[in-house]
Amino acid sequence: MIDVCLLGTGGMLPLKDRFLTSLYAEINGKALLIDCGEGTQVAMGEFGLKMSKIEMLFITHCHADHVTGLPGLLLSIGNCSRTEPLDVYIPESCVDTIKSLMSVCGYLPYEVVLHTLPDNESVSFKADKIDEMLTITTIPLKHSVECIGYNLELTQKPVFAPDKAKALGVPVQFWKKLHSGESVTLDDGTVVTTGQVTNEARNALKVTYTTDSLPLDEIVGFAENADLFICEGMYGSADKKQSMNEKGHMLMQDACDLASRAGAKRLWLTHYSPAEKEPAEYENELKQIFENVEVSVDGMKITL
Repeated sequence: MIDVCLLGTGGMLPLKDRFLTSLYAEINGKALLIDCGEGTQVAMGEFGLKMSKIEMLFITHCHADHVTGLPGLLLSIGNCSRTEPLDVYIPESCVDTIKSLMSVCGYLPYEVVLHTLPDNESVSFKADKIDEMLTITTIPLKHSVECIGYNLELTQKPVFAPDKAKALGVPVQFWKKLHSGESVTLDDGTVVTTGQVTNEARNALKVTYTTDSLPLDEIVGFAENADLFICEGMYGSADKKQSMNEKGHMLMQDACDLASRAGAKRLWLTHYSPAEKEPAEYENELKQIFENVEVSVDGMKITL
């Protein structure tokens, strides 16, 4: 199960009713953030989320609307009595910028551990600090600066079948061990494996997050069959297409096209221009391209 909250949906500048783009995802009481624009810790408080749960932070790129909330967030986390290290993952091109931002924090009661990610190739790794079943995968995007997108994929255990366990004579005290993937040996020497007491495997839960970027074909494969695809849509007006492409951004319609081609289950739009005051006015048009699109608002939540 993944609890997701879109902390903010704004790009460039925060508005009085729109925080800057940031994503919160929680699994079994531990959380991660993607991006940290100005006021991220304020947004977390607004939507009832606890900074003490954050174990990992991921940055897409070093434009101000995605990183300038970092000092405030780190200091706020320190005020939550944290002493354990915090892992922060950043593109290689962001190292100097992030270190400069952190320099204004002064003393923190915990260590910030920086991990660099390549700007020009995909990588995949386990996010054991959140859950041993969670895998993070990156993709290089195409923006005005080096930028990467993220996939969160949570492998789900098969559903335990008590009737199968009972039929094999497995005592109740062994059920948890079997469901965790271990085999057990009964008193008569019979070895029972997990596969004998579970139903069919379940698909991994997948959240894809891509902003800021041109609408690359590579995103289609990256977001394939995503349970939740979160993608930027700066504007909904077709006359903005050329100027957005020149700046390394995409329209809402571009995001819908990507979601449709990827076979995503649902799409949340984000990173609206501050000049796009009423993005919801495009919803009917967008649903003609991808039916399961939501013109997201700050604080939107879902449990996958």
